[in-house]
Amino acid sequence: MLFPTIDFGLFFAFSFVLVWSLNAYNTAKKLVLLALSLAFYASWNWRFLLLLLASGAISYLVGLYVDAAAKRPFRRLALGLGVALDLGILGYFKYLDFFIAQAMNLAHMLGFELPLGFVNVTLPVAISFLTFHAISYIVDVYRGRLAASRSPLDIFLYISFFPHLVAGPIVRAHVFLPQLATPPRAGDFSFGENMLLILGGLFKKMVIANYLAVRFVDPVFIDPSQFSRFDLIMAIYAYAVQIYADFSAYTDIAIGVAGLLGYHFPQNFNQPYRALGIGDFWRRWHMTLSSWLRDYLYIPLGGNRHGALATARNLMLTMVLGGLWHGANWTFLIWGALHGSALVVDHAWRRSAAFARWGSGPVARVVDWALTFNFVCLAWLFFRASSLDAVGQFFAGMWTDNGAPSTMPGVVLPLIACGALTQIAPPRARATIGVVLDNRGAFAQAAVGFVLLYAIVVMAPPGSAPFIYFQF
Repeated sequence: MLFPTIDFGLFFAFSFVLVWSLNAYNTAKKLVLLALSLAFYASWNWRFLLLLLASGAISYLVGLYVDAAAKRPFRRLALGLGVALDLGILGYFKYLDFFIAQAMNLAHMLGFELPLGFVNVTLPVAISFLTFHAISYIVDVYRGRLAASRSPLDIFLYISFFPHLVAGPIVRAHVFLPQLATPPRAGDFSFGENMLLILGGLFKKMVIANYLAVRFVDPVFIDPSQFSRFDLIMAIYAYAVQIYADFSAYTDIAIGVAGLLGYHFPQNFNQPYRALGIGDFWRRWHMTLSSWLRDYLYIPLGGNRHGALATARNLMLTMVLGGLWHGANWTFLIWGALHGSALVVDHAWRRSAAFARWGSGPVARVVDWALTFNFVCLAWLFFRASSLDAVGQFFAGMWTDNGAPSTMPGVVLPLIACGALTQIAPPRARATIGVVLDNRGAFAQAAVGFVLLYAIVVMAPPGSAPFIYFQF
């Protein structure tokens, strides 16, 4: 069940009415939300409900045992077992075939064959995100950041809550669980702002991302040898806009949907293509993933506490593993390594005497932005390409132009311009307009919402491609 579909629209309309009608009965409301979330997940494949329930059960039981308030023996062992079970489930479904293939290739290079076969299991939707939610909960309980929940209902709802289930944002338990304690009030959220957030997400996905993908980016990446150097270069920039519009659209809709149900989600994007430096980029792009990797990987590895070499190692390990989290492919590993290397350079540069002297002027800031933006766009090539061979074809086409005329559709540049506008629009504009709509009442909200939705549907190309981050 995809967000920008009539099916989900009807599902959410039903959920909205039902949930708010039960707002005075908090336990019943949470039970209904859990049932709706399980039904949402089952719409892809009901068999994977067992996976979702297993993750919730592991989180609940391990959380109870490692609760920092209890001086139980083997707490660290219990934590390790819980994390290992979560990662084991993720590894089996997502990475086992990849590592089997690498082992077989290595054995073949050494002159012998391994009697191994591929598992060929279907990758469950949302497995990476539900794993990150589960791990963050039990680790935070172990660290004493929050007390273990005594309510299995709350834990299962935290793991499976349908707005964030498939592709985030990653919501920490200490942010979400307290919101389940008492029912929200209708006056605690802005209907107008959340409606605009959802409509803005629909526009970015259905118009910007879908048009760029179908009309230009996908054909170029399928066979780059058929396109000119200009088209190949423009496809990289178009994909940069596409992936931003696609992924930020999903999280905008998720945050808006959760907001209309009375629950607050953290911001996940903050105009990342205006970043000054790779470190700044990762403070703006997929912010909930960046903070997760920082808190549960980079800092436990030592962070920046043990000198420059250890800091560089920790940055590289964090980003390489972050790349691997996105997919079992060498292209993702290289993408992560590129960003890790750039973070090492960025970290050293911003702590140097040269940066203190020259790095803050207007010209330096423009250069800083241009280098950051173009590096990020070039690295997206490894993220988007299906294999290293495809990356090689792309680079070969950019190096030796085949002389083919440009076939880039005229709609591409206006869509790229629309993507650029999202990076410079005033951050508070949506909230300001939302307040105006709230003050105008339900009729004005409905009228504006209907007009904007109708315009999006008219402008959108036929069909709705899956969100890019569904595969992760």
